[in-house]
Amino acid sequence: MIRYNFLTTVAPLFSALYFVDTGHGTGAENMECDRLLLEAFSDGRFQDRYGEGSALWRLYGWRPHAISLGYSQDASAIDALKCQHEGIDVVRRPTGGRAVLHADEFTYSFFADSPEPNAELYRSVHEVIRLALLELGVDAEFCRSALLSRGSGRSSLPAACFSASARHELQVMGRKLVGSAQRRSGRALLQHGSLPLSARHGDLSDYIAVPETDCSGSMKQELLRKAVSLEEILPRCPGHNELAERLKDAAERHYGMRAAVLGSEEIDEVIHGPVPGRPLSRNP
Repeated sequence: MIRYNFLTTVAPLFSALYFVDTGHGTGAENMECDRLLLEAFSDGRFQDRYGEGSALWRLYGWRPHAISLGYSQDASAIDALKCQHEGIDVVRRPTGGRAVLHADEFTYSFFADSPEPNAELYRSVHEVIRLALLELGVDAEFCRSALLSRGSGRSSLPAACFSASARHELQVMGRKLVGSAQRRSGRALLQHGSLPLSARHGDLSDYIAVPETDCSGSMKQELLRKAVSLEEILPRCPGHNELAERLKDAAERHYGMRAAVLGSEEIDEVIHGPVPGRPLSRNP
């Protein structure tokens, strides 16, 4: 067991902390859920039920696998016909950034009602993930600058999220481990991101639309060189439930408060309103 001292924030960033695991969904279902939850935080419906200044972590998976594009990313960067032929969803995120292949990964979304700057919340969320990884034996560190290709410094994968790192993203041995993106609506903030469990994230290069003269094999090598997965670091890759529990424990330690666990039906009530005939869920 790794032993170390945890530091909690001096003044709590949030009044209450919640977690929900909504299971697997299609690309459209997952991004629609994130969009609608951001709206619920923005217009106050979530706070009306669970308190002003609250925060929510949503954990989920992708079935079938999907490629998500940044909000303003050119969709022509992805070979849509190949994705359709191979049963890969293509969906646009409500956040910015580049394309991500959601295959073997642990995915989170974080929502907050907070006046804190985006950069502070970005760092705080990744600090929670860093502490959870440390408990597993993964010593990740914050990236301080963008990762560039060797040689020219220009990437041959400008469409891929995991081909570059931003400040306060997490890396191991100089390779990106967690990629995240944000969107702000007033006091409401959405941040979601991916933690690759295997090298499947490198398969994104197979679906990038490139001229016939380009080599997808070399692009995949570049992507795998710049990013890393848990199975490359640990002798045993943890499953979804173990990662979810580690993340919840780390959040409780970091923020110095207990997290309440919500069910998918409670999230549905916030988004769509109560189901007729079903008792209204109470604030835990």
